[in-house]
Amino acid sequence: MVDFMKRALELATEAMEAQEVPVGCVFTYNGNIIAESRNSVNITRNPTRHAEINCIDYVLDYCKSNNIDYTNYFQNITVYVTVEPCIMCASALNNLKVKEVVYGCANDRFGGKTVLDVSKFYENTYKLTGNLLSNAAMALLKQFYKGTNPNAPESKVKKKKNHI
Repeated sequence: MVDFMKRALELATEAMEAQEVPVGCVFTYNGNIIAESRNSVNITRNPTRHAEINCIDYVLDYCKSNNIDYTNYFQNITVYVTVEPCIMCASALNNLKVKEVVYGCANDRFGGKTVLDVSKFYENTYKLTGNLLSNAAMALLKQFYKGTNPNAPESKVKKKKNHI
């Protein structure tokens, strides 16, 4: 369990080095890594390219290439992700009926449990466990947010004009 989260933290570090929000994710099946990824939002200029979504796509491609019924396959997957899945990712993981999600630190801004408990919208939901190597996951986020994201769009907040 810890080894899988350590791998997710390595992927999160790679994300940060690529100026992405440092989130890494590993999907396991029968105790083996079957997919791994990190956030790739900035490089792809696609706001949906979270680490979990990338892993989902890898598994779907694998199932399609090997004529495997993905609906059954996902039910045996355990997800290790450095940060609690956001509402979008938590919903996707619930829709696919993954077995379990283990995360590092909570996501106080967008969390699929912390902010909006997505599991309340589903009959069957995954087992959720948090705080595995949470200090390491939080340290990466703090380090990342000390800087600025060069790929972030300009703020659309209107500035007040000085009237004389």
